[in-house]
Amino acid sequence: MQPGSVLVFCMCISVFLHHAISQPPTETDTYTECTDGYHWDPQTQHCKDINECETIPEACKGEMKCFNHYGGYLCLPRSASVIPAPEPPNQIHPSLENTASEPFNPCPPGFEPQGDSCVDVDECEQDSHDCQPSQQCFNTEGSFSCQCPDGYRKVGTECIDIDECRYRYCQHRCVNVPGSFSCQCEPGFQLAGNNRSCIDVDECSMGAPCSQRCYNTYGTFLCRCEQGYELGPDGFACNDIDECSYSSYLCQYQCVNEHGKFSCVCPEGYQLLGTRLCQDINECETGAHQCSDGQTCVNIHGGHKCVDNKSCQEPYVQVSDRCTCPITKPGCRDMPYSIVHRYMSITSERSVPSDIFQIQATSVLPGAYNTFRIRSGDDNGDFYIRQINNISAMLVLAHAVNGPREYVLDLEMVSMNPLVSYHTSSVLRLTIYVGPHAF
Repeated sequence: MQPGSVLVFCMCISVFLHHAISQPPTETDTYTECTDGYHWDPQTQHCKDINECETIPEACKGEMKCFNHYGGYLCLPRSASVIPAPEPPNQIHPSLENTASEPFNPCPPGFEPQGDSCVDVDECEQDSHDCQPSQQCFNTEGSFSCQCPDGYRKVGTECIDIDECRYRYCQHRCVNVPGSFSCQCEPGFQLAGNNRSCIDVDECSMGAPCSQRCYNTYGTFLCRCEQGYELGPDGFACNDIDECSYSSYLCQYQCVNEHGKFSCVCPEGYQLLGTRLCQDINECETGAHQCSDGQTCVNIHGGHKCVDNKSCQEPYVQVSDRCTCPITKPGCRDMPYSIVHRYMSITSERSVPSDIFQIQATSVLPGAYNTFRIRSGDDNGDFYIRQINNISAMLVLAHAVNGPREYVLDLEMVSMNPLVSYHTSSVLRLTIYVGPHAF
């Protein structure tokens, strides 16, 4: 082709375009076909949306309300509201002008042609939306919406965190976090299944550090101890109570502290009477002695003594249960006629004066006058005789004595008859064992 012919062709196109724009379109080049939901408007020479809500009788049934939109209509509840989108660009005749710029899109805004139909454009996926960074994009039919995430509210164009703690959602403590919140409970409580309420924790069933007894209370627990123990400063441990340190009167002899209790013990030769008193063991009755056949067992406080049955010393001779000194013997002239041995035991620290032994004459001569005295053995004056009548007297402890100690007292009864010049005497040799204790 020659260059001159090209120039002529371009000039013809220019004239043709000017004629097409300035002159009304002829019948042959009028474009009157529109997509579904639109009709051709001769006045504007454009495709115009059809308002189905006006043209279709009872377009929506029941309680539904008709809402017209580009290329169709919607049936929504009467409480719904629709925000209209901006007017779509008019569909114009596919003239040479628009074919020279962008391809003609016969679909309404938010849709794009796909074959013979229009499909929705996912603006969110194509990142063709204008949502703020704090917002979330949700695709809708023919459009999109910008919404705030859960836990946020829209203020202007931004999404601001909602402080849920202001609404007292939690029973105890509330901790606000971006987009959410969490509930916390005071010590002694735990979150319930709804993650908001607080329920009591049974610390006793969960291994509370009580060493003995545990009692659950609302929000906490208490430790208690068995009898004989006391709660330590930490409130958990139970420490043994030393009952023996509180009083010296718990036991008659000796207190022994044990875990959670105490016990009383007695010295050798004694046994417990009840829980705190001590009682002498009578070895002579229980057979726990080692006295021979020629001896007599004498029980004393805390033990026993074995004494010989024949204990008469010269010039006395054994006659039955006593020792006698015959008047025929020269050595018996100034000696008591008879001696009888007796034995007894008393406790230490006995209160005084105290009657401890009664002397009773076994035989009395007619007309005899009897007197009683301590012949020997009372060097310190710890005893005295109190005569009761002509045939009896009482040995009295005058001073408190402590044992173990032993006294051998000769208690003499002197008999006189002035009418017949009769004078004689007999002795009761009393051995007194003082025990080592006051019981």
